[in-house]
Amino acid sequence: RLKGTKDIWIREFFSTVTLPFDRTSGKNLLIVHHIDSRYLSYPALSNFLDKLFYRNLNKINTVVTVSKFWREHFESRGCDNVRVIYNPFDMSEFEFTEKEIIDFKEKYELSKNPIVYLGNCKKPKGVVEAYHALKGLDAHLVTSGRRGVDLPATNLNLSYRDYLRLLKASSVVVTMSKFKEGWCRTAHEAMLCKTPVVGSGMGGMEELLEGGNQIVCKDFSKLRENVEYAMEHPELGEEGYEYASQEKFTLPHFEKEWVELIEDVGSIK
Repeated sequence: RLKGTKDIWIREFFSTVTLPFDRTSGKNLLIVHHIDSRYLSYPALSNFLDKLFYRNLNKINTVVTVSKFWREHFESRGCDNVRVIYNPFDMSEFEFTEKEIIDFKEKYELSKNPIVYLGNCKKPKGVVEAYHALKGLDAHLVTSGRRGVDLPATNLNLSYRDYLRLLKASSVVVTMSKFKEGWCRTAHEAMLCKTPVVGSGMGGMEELLEGGNQIVCKDFSKLRENVEYAMEHPELGEEGYEYASQEKFTLPHFEKEWVELIEDVGSIK
């Protein structure tokens, strides 16, 4: 249904797939977080849409993505104007009192043992394999969000503030995604909570974990030893925070980058 003339059309995946069929005139700016259809519900349809998407890239003036991994991906596809604008975070949301964390643990009966957060309770996030690799560990194994898979781990459906309290209360956060992440906000949020992270490093997540000197674990068979190491070295959390709190991840920087981007795209002849 898109039609008309605009200076700039800001598009995401689906409006790029349908680009040849709309009636628009103007420059096109594409926002991509990640593309990986292997774990979606309808892989055949997803693969077909992916092909349409890539076929239409030559109609895009600028691609904006969230990590160097995806910038290199699009450059390899022939895009010569790709810009990375990192995910922004409101740093004030990551300030906690000791009492609120104690109260959180008591509320959800997580005071007895250390907490290991396994991630959002969905198969593509690797929680099934992570649970089986870590079961028997002397810790509370916790997932969050709507339960997408049945696991014996504790699952909590939380407000955003309580979710951040969970990350802060955890001894280790596990982000063993099986798909190519754009960045992995969960890992970044954990690092802002000064909690060590062990993750698969899939997609853009590797840049984040390596930048913050966290643990990249590409093999589930090594997950337990990596988590145990992280539990014994809480100072990893401080190292992660030093990277995750850099100015390039703040809201003011994000806003500045976007204003400059729109001006640059508007000046393209």
